[in-house]
Amino acid sequence: MKIQVLAAAMLLSATLSASAWKPAEVNIMTPWGENLDPKNVHPEYPRPQMKRADWQNLNGLWQYAITPKDSAKPASFQGEILVPFAPQSALSGVGRPVTANDALWYERTFRVPSKWLKEHVMLNFGAVDWKAEVWVNDVKIGEHTGGYTPFSLDITNALKSGDNTLTVKAWDPGQSVKHPIGKQHDVPEIIWYTNQSGIWQTVWLEPVSKQHITRLKLTPDIDRKVLRVETFTTEAPDAVVVASLTNLDGSRITGKALASQAIEIPMPDNAVLWSPDTPQLYPLTVSLQQNGKTLDKVDSYAAFRKFSTARQPDGNIRLMLNNKPLFQLGTLDQGWWPDGLYTAPSDEALKFDIVKTKDLGFNMIRKHIKVEPATWFAHCDSLGMIVWQDMPSIDTFSPVWEGWCYATKPELQYNKWEKDNYRKEWTEIMDFIYNSPAVGVLVPFNEGWGQFETVETANWTKEYDPTRLVNPASGGNNFMAGDILDWHHYPDPLVYARDPERANVVGEFGGLGLVVPEHRWSSGKVFEYVGFPDSKSLTDAYVLQMENLRKLIPWCVTGAVYTQTTDVENELNGIMTYDRKMMKLDEDRVREINKSIVNSLNTVK
Repeated sequence: MKIQVLAAAMLLSATLSASAWKPAEVNIMTPWGENLDPKNVHPEYPRPQMKRADWQNLNGLWQYAITPKDSAKPASFQGEILVPFAPQSALSGVGRPVTANDALWYERTFRVPSKWLKEHVMLNFGAVDWKAEVWVNDVKIGEHTGGYTPFSLDITNALKSGDNTLTVKAWDPGQSVKHPIGKQHDVPEIIWYTNQSGIWQTVWLEPVSKQHITRLKLTPDIDRKVLRVETFTTEAPDAVVVASLTNLDGSRITGKALASQAIEIPMPDNAVLWSPDTPQLYPLTVSLQQNGKTLDKVDSYAAFRKFSTARQPDGNIRLMLNNKPLFQLGTLDQGWWPDGLYTAPSDEALKFDIVKTKDLGFNMIRKHIKVEPATWFAHCDSLGMIVWQDMPSIDTFSPVWEGWCYATKPELQYNKWEKDNYRKEWTEIMDFIYNSPAVGVLVPFNEGWGQFETVETANWTKEYDPTRLVNPASGGNNFMAGDILDWHHYPDPLVYARDPERANVVGEFGGLGLVVPEHRWSSGKVFEYVGFPDSKSLTDAYVLQMENLRKLIPWCVTGAVYTQTTDVENELNGIMTYDRKMMKLDEDRVREINKSIVNSLNTVK
């Protein structure tokens, strides 16, 4: 009876606490933010390509405090924050700035099922910006640096029965340190956006055995007709990995190997190759077994596709998908939200942007100097949306600016820590997105921002992941490296020179703006490359730009990126408003011309 009363009291307390939550003040919100349930925040399993059946979501209301960065854990907390939203965001319920001189403290209690106490328990973070230190029951478990990638900690030895206390200290240096930061800015204006800090993706627990799978590396090879499965585990020298791929007819193709060895699974007969038109995914199960006992099992998926370049009969190097030329037309996608900043208010909202982009006839998204959570990539995989993935820039400064034209100039200089940290975080990002069949292009630098050792970085990126194309410096300081030469020009698409040995693309153009007052983030100074008074004139200008792009295709252009998917803060050149409530252009006209551009290489001889 006492246990029931205690449970009821705890439930009532949690309900009252959740009902007390409300967003911080903000001018506009998305429909998903307006309908957010604080008791059910991002409830989906956050790692679709390595999914376990048993897990516990730790999203929700935590205690928080903001202290001087070198302070010890505070004796008391200042209020509640809704995880996984950054404190600067409205949906966190806090809406406060956090500077490089501040530390952000989080705390909550949790319980694990009694059956878990016989297992090892992993604490997983989708992402924390930038440095995270973690304690369980005042025992320090570990720490991680890097604001864009997941990390896991084994908390088994710090657990106890009943309530456990989880404490996280996050510190974000902002612009005070040259580290990957993307478009976050201490003073947001023009094309720079609000700085955000701390936990910004899902936090969760899951039980595993002592010997368990820590990572999968899936490499399709359509020329050799195999899927290579590499399984990384904790120490398990005698364990066997069993990988089983499900065919379209329900039959299974299985391979086995010691945990230290790769498995090559034959590609199914009549396999459907992944593409924007046929985004076929094949379920994959990987288990770790020893003496007939399954130690660990994860569900995943794979696809069969190949990104490459090749010279075509017209003499140009073209972007290829599955050994066929495909014009890749995309939007520049910042991935920001008026109510959640870096964090979408829901997974449905994340998916909405991709669905809308594809419905408009685009077949690619350039994810601009930000990395999304794993569920975003899973949506791109299942919907058939090619991804060009930028590395978040470590600096917003570039000395090579000459209008919109960039030429080879001296590169920026950084110290050893800054360069080593860039490579560490880029490596973790490449590992994180490796299994996504949608990711086709890796972009180490953008417009010369923080660009250093370009040739070395491009070569190293290609060596680390030879399955993707490397766009070494999108619109930046040009060197002969990588697979792509990329020009930026606003508002019209333009290529200053043709590279006969690489694919030529227009990595940014457009920026056509329309101010919709009732959907504005703030009343601050508007930024748009060219402004228009209404939807018709804006759409007319868009169609004209696409016709100009079409003229460049026979000469050399094989891919292009239009700026941009949505308005972001005071940058009002989106196809949609920042709150995603209004489409600014005529959808039918946009769709018609986009599809004709995507199919343009079918007629180039």
